[in-house]
Amino acid sequence: MKIAQVETLRCDAGWRTFSFLKITTDDGLAGWSEYNEDFGSTGLSAVIQALAPLVIGRDAQAFERITSHLQVMTRQSRGGLNQQAIAAIENALLDITGKALGVPVYALFGGPLRERIPVYWSHCGTYRARNPELVGVPPIRSYDDLARLGEEVRDRGFRALKTNVLPSDGSRFHPFSPGFGRTPGHPELNWDARTLQVIRDVLGAFRAGAGPEMGLMLDVNFHFKTEGFRRVADTVAPFDLTWLEIDTHDPASLALIRRGAPCPIASCETLCGRRDFKPFFEHYATDVAIIDVIWNGLAESLKIAAMAEAYEVNVAPHNFYGHLCSVISAHFCAVVPNFRIMEIDIDSVSWRDEFVTAPPVIENGAFVLPTGPGWGVEVNEAAIRARSPKG
Repeated sequence: MKIAQVETLRCDAGWRTFSFLKITTDDGLAGWSEYNEDFGSTGLSAVIQALAPLVIGRDAQAFERITSHLQVMTRQSRGGLNQQAIAAIENALLDITGKALGVPVYALFGGPLRERIPVYWSHCGTYRARNPELVGVPPIRSYDDLARLGEEVRDRGFRALKTNVLPSDGSRFHPFSPGFGRTPGHPELNWDARTLQVIRDVLGAFRAGAGPEMGLMLDVNFHFKTEGFRRVADTVAPFDLTWLEIDTHDPASLALIRRGAPCPIASCETLCGRRDFKPFFEHYATDVAIIDVIWNGLAESLKIAAMAEAYEVNVAPHNFYGHLCSVISAHFCAVVPNFRIMEIDIDSVSWRDEFVTAPPVIENGAFVLPTGPGWGVEVNEAAIRARSPKG
């Protein structure tokens, strides 16, 4: 079974683009993966196509051999787009392998430890405040609206949610994204008293609406420097967070924050490969290591998780993409022993379900693991091709 064709497809997903990789074998079997070309990964499709000649004609089930060779061929520029491209190829080859053998991908790694994956509602309130017309819901305009959303999350059976910094002027919310250069505050990334009060308002609204038993997380990304992250950690103390999520590429600074934080710290979602994660584990910098299975590939992600367990650290997938990504992340969650909880976007464009033949099932706050061969979900190629990206 040889690889015959490597094809990338992209489609409109509202405020972003969903991207897919289809690898076809010489006997017509197709393997799929989803990857992300937004949020700093512009040009990823071109990198995948540039690597394609290195895999054409090779045994499609030899995913470990192929990814190892691709790592060697990109060693002088490891990580970044090269790693994300290799991960997309690896994940599509895993789908082929599972389908060829007639088993789910998780069966290739010892079978599931759990078949229902606890999930948390990510970007809770963020998308409804920013893009309600695309999500197909009434807009979130006030902190009272956030409290009502917290009630909805609880009533729908979820046991945890994660939100972001959401400044309000009383009639609408404004973006807060200085760490990504999208709103004022960069490059200094200084904290101020007003932003700390916004954090109190957001968390207070969700805690009031969702109740004391709801797991509550706050994601502050790269939006501050170490000084600011420490002030944020002080600010969230009254709200009994499940975790405070911080992005930084300096493990010693994160370890400093963790030592003084009143809640668990989660981090590492932007790291690629075991070598990037290693210093964070050695510094005991994080309580929960967040692994992007789409950036790293499932096989590499499992190796990172195994390394994390040696340091008594649990892991959680970074997953805010489309349905196929959620399924891929669920396979990861099913087989790692040191699993914490899985991220998932509940709010998305109203047409997201079109891109797979059977949308994932969530019952009582848990993702039901598919049982079919490969990823256990089929991509609707016609639907993808029918919605061309807007830009």
